Amino acid sequence: MPALFAFLHHLAFLSMTAVLTMQLILLGQSFTLQNARKIRIADRILGISAVLLLVVGFLRVFFFEKGASYYFHNGAFHAKLTLFVIAALLSIYPTIQFLRWGKSLRQGEVPEIGDRKRRWMRIIVHAELTAIVGMALCAALMAKGIGYFG
Repeated sequence: MPALFAFLHHLAFLSMTAVLTMQLILLGQSFTLQNARKIRIADRILGISAVLLLVVGFLRVFFFEKGASYYFHNGAFHAKLTLFVIAALLSIYPTIQFLRWGKSLRQGEVPEIGDRKRRWMRIIVHAELTAIVGMALCAALMAKGIGYFG
């Protein structure tokens, strides 16, 4: 079971990375109806992946691996969780924008999005990806026992 949960945790992490990269690319391309639909689908997958990552991660903390005591006494674990929360909070703005496109997309129209708003969404997605890289670093540190203060 620990190997299965480790696999699911890594799969969710990789999915988040791939989907954010896809969003970044699509937001940089010419804005079409097809791209807007892809961005919304990607955002749903991102949300599912993030929830899966969090749930499976906490199952690993409490029931598998080194145990909750180890993780809650590790600075890298706290940093990893903080980066996850930052990425989650950052994702709220783009998600709200993507949800607002629903009516336009149902009518077969390209949603209105200004260059400035699109640029901000790309900056936010870049920041989310940066947080994910930081999370990977924290995971490597945790695995080697770096950051333990218990």
